[in-house]
Amino acid sequence: MGKQTDHDSGLARQFFGRLIRQRLNGRRRARRQRELQALNRPRAALIVGAGSPNGIGGAVAQRAAEGGLHVFVAGRNVEKIAATAAHIGNSATAVVVDARSTESIQKVFEQIASDGYALDLVVHNVGTNRPKPFLDITPEKLESAWLQDTASGFEVARQALAAMVEQGHGTLLFTGASASLRGKAGFALFAQAKAGLRMLAQSLAREFGPQGIHVAHVVIDGAVDGDRLRDSVPGYLDAQGEDGALSPTAIAETYWQLHQQHRSVWTHELDLRPFKENW
Repeated sequence: MGKQTDHDSGLARQFFGRLIRQRLNGRRRARRQRELQALNRPRAALIVGAGSPNGIGGAVAQRAAEGGLHVFVAGRNVEKIAATAAHIGNSATAVVVDARSTESIQKVFEQIASDGYALDLVVHNVGTNRPKPFLDITPEKLESAWLQDTASGFEVARQALAAMVEQGHGTLLFTGASASLRGKAGFALFAQAKAGLRMLAQSLAREFGPQGIHVAHVVIDGAVDGDRLRDSVPGYLDAQGEDGALSPTAIAETYWQLHQQHRSVWTHELDLRPFKENW
């Protein structure tokens, strides 16, 4: 076999250079085609952990519908999500999901895709904020809290980001808590789960932000003026006085503002608390 000449090497470089450019251009065209297809589909939002109309999830669902998105109201309590969807009207669909089940979460995303929607906004609004003395926590309870608060966030993110990368845009929001930042006495169970969720959100923001996906984590610091607290601790919210607890409607407006932010000024994390909250 003869010795390879400089001319032959140059031809080889040109050939492989053209081949690489063709493949890259093919991938860009395919991605652009997928983005255009997504633009032609109706836009939707998915709120996981929606609950009743008078709560964070229900209020966020209402605001997303007002913003022009079809809203999938997802939760475990059939009566609550049905009430929220009915409150919103024709632009909402109630879907049952168990946040502790990977399969259940996957089915929700499959349903949305089969219904022909493109997801603009996904909100993970799941939490198990119940104080418990540390010595009363069993490994089983620890795992249950982690599955509901942290692992569910992982699976929601995994499904949402796959769809959003495919279409080239989207917003993924996580509802956090002050326990995300500090572990108070009696809240070891909740704090470990929410801190894990916060780190997940931070890592995802760094990885997917450059790909055009806005990932943000919202710290809710204080009591929320919703049905859950009013039903479980009667009189507590009244004792806080006017605006002494976070308004679900005001929280929802903040979530919508995050979704609408220009990408040159994306916020990753912010905290919300009543004006007179001790922090």
